[in-house]
Amino acid sequence: MTALFALATSLLWGLADFGGGLLTRRFPALTVVVVSQAIAVVVLGTLVLATGALGEAGPRLWYAVAAGAVGPAAMLAFYKALALGPMGVVSPLGSLGVVVPVGVGLLLGDRPGLLQFAGIVVAIAGVVLAGGPELRGAPVQRQAVLLTLVAAFGFGAVMALIAEASTTLTGLFLALFVQRVTNVAVGGGALWLSVRRGGRALPEGGGGLRAVAAAVPALAFVGLADVAANGTYALAAQRGPVTIAAVLASLYPVVTALAARGVLKERLRSVQAAGAGLALVGTVLLATG
Repeated sequence: MTALFALATSLLWGLADFGGGLLTRRFPALTVVVVSQAIAVVVLGTLVLATGALGEAGPRLWYAVAAGAVGPAAMLAFYKALALGPMGVVSPLGSLGVVVPVGVGLLLGDRPGLLQFAGIVVAIAGVVLAGGPELRGAPVQRQAVLLTLVAAFGFGAVMALIAEASTTLTGLFLALFVQRVTNVAVGGGALWLSVRRGGRALPEGGGGLRAVAAAVPALAFVGLADVAANGTYALAAQRGPVTIAAVLASLYPVVTALAARGVLKERLRSVQAAGAGLALVGTVLLATG
């Protein structure tokens, strides 16, 4: 079940990233984050009330608050790094956040077998290569590297924190709700500051709120897929070794690349195809080790 939930996480995160990437071509990134997460808050709030999850409130929810605060900060750092570029370097480096939950798992006593350890190494290499790193001729600013590493640490920290935020299914609903409320609060504050400094909250070229309203179904998909991914990851981490759950859940760049190939007809570079193949090999080793 650990492998199944973790692979579901990769699928959901990969599709959410693909959808979010398309939306940020039309809307400011912070607007996409805030609106999509606000929709998730409404859905999760309904689930919390319907399941009586408020009774699960306890000290563990502070992990959810921390995850909710770290997430938007990591995304903002990642978007800034992408703007500095080159994307072919920034994107693969961002996936190195898997090192954080893997490290936490090892500290907590996870001891992968030889085949599983090999699978971890191969899968991480595959994830990095699936991002299509520019191996030559790509000047990289030091600030871009620093921002990317900050983002990667943040992504990994969210994975580690949300896995500790609950011990039951109804508790997980409450933890995800608290995380998303914090996401909206932090992201909304950042959006407000951005607008105060002359940034945009609505798309250029007219449309304004009507354009946002028309995009609500797509924004809802991104927000709910991201929530579901956090939920399936938490279930995976609770049911098996965190090291295995974290690596399998971090295969989402492969899903994003394949979605771009299937929907946008983008061609996979040879290094991306090799990365996808390595990720598959690593998955098999982890599942059978």
